[in-house]
Amino acid sequence: MSNRVTVTLTVNGSEHEIEVEPRRLLVHALRDDLGLTGTHVGCDTSSCGACTVHLDGLAVKSCTILAAQAEGAQITTIEGLGGEHSLHPLQEAFWNEHGLQCGYCTPGMIMAAAALLEENPHPSEAEVRRALDGNLCRCTGYHNIVRAVQSAAQAQAPVAS
Repeated sequence: MSNRVTVTLTVNGSEHEIEVEPRRLLVHALRDDLGLTGTHVGCDTSSCGACTVHLDGLAVKSCTILAAQAEGAQITTIEGLGGEHSLHPLQEAFWNEHGLQCGYCTPGMIMAAAALLEENPHPSEAEVRRALDGNLCRCTGYHNIVRAVQSAAQAQAPVAS
């Protein structure tokens, strides 16, 4: 008797059927079963935010969700932002504003910021800081990260005619 379950995950627009143990975390299914290693494992306790992905449009820490709980949901990882030959405005802004150093936290920061900008396209500095509060960076002082998010917000803003 197998204690594995079949789960269908729609990740970055593609449907995947995988067999997992019922206790398998979404972060491990994404990384190990689907090869999407942009989602990082930083703490396994939901403290750092390196594993942040979008689940049905909401930023969630994938180390707190079982893969089986994501059955039928739309999941977006860092690999799902931007295109093959173009960066997402947030990725571009993190590059231009020096919002990263080692880069380990960057995918989670960008995913959290993308959810913020989807909900609030013109956040204040305080709103950016509040939205990123659950994501830790051990290298930067957060100033350039906040500046990158605000820069991306400006880049995405429609031009007034």
